[in-house]
Amino acid sequence: MKRTIFFLADHTGITVEAMGRSLLSQFDGFTYETVHWPFIDSLDKARRVAERINQTTIESEQKPIVFTTLVDPQIRDYFKQLDVPVMDFFETFTARLEEELQLPSSHALGRFHTTDNNRAYDQRIHAVNFALNNDDGAVTRNYTTADLILIGVSRVGKTPTCLFLGLQHSVLAANYPLTEDDLENDLLPNVLNSYRDKLYGLTIDPHQLQRIRQERRPDRRYSSLEQCKMEIKLAEDLYKHYTIPYLDTTSMSIEEISARLLQHINRAAKITND
Repeated sequence: MKRTIFFLADHTGITVEAMGRSLLSQFDGFTYETVHWPFIDSLDKARRVAERINQTTIESEQKPIVFTTLVDPQIRDYFKQLDVPVMDFFETFTARLEEELQLPSSHALGRFHTTDNNRAYDQRIHAVNFALNNDDGAVTRNYTTADLILIGVSRVGKTPTCLFLGLQHSVLAANYPLTEDDLENDLLPNVLNSYRDKLYGLTIDPHQLQRIRQERRPDRRYSSLEQCKMEIKLAEDLYKHYTIPYLDTTSMSIEEISARLLQHINRAAKITND
């Protein structure tokens, strides 16, 4: 039977969901459905959430699990009175940090999203716009300012990775598709030759690629297994011929792919600086 997971926050709830899902992923065979409740910044809102939690307990005959990053101590204490397990990330780590830093926490709501972080926010938005404007090889004149240029065959994960890198890490990531013509010529497209040090290839298991393409264009040559096998082999041969680093994304999430790419960018920057 599925358990219900509540993600509670006084702001957007992105952080509590990411942390909660990360913990839950460690438990194989555990299935759950989620309820997201952001912007809980008053006791009145907390009471409405508590009613929903209690109703879920009655209907499912199982206690839901509650994850929170609530800052207000009064609201946090209110949820602790409920007869459900509450995983309080804020309380878990704040007390230890106060002890280590010998400083009190401000307990200020939405502190991560204040004007102190406006510059970082603007950088992320700029990076997202960069990814959108330089997607799929449509525009190449901005490659000189790119931190990274992802290459690979169609539907290998280039666009979502570029967007994630921009949104989460302010990386200026562009992507360029390797078409069948490019692959048959066994040559790197001319437009990429000047940016070899920024190129990074993505690859994937052909069977996985076929499943993805079938959802987009079913029963076409584009989505046949033979076509997928051919394109992947030629793309990997191209990477090896030009010594372009590449990553197999078959069993990796966008977050994992991005983490590997960040390592590559940091290593490249260190080599350049040295």
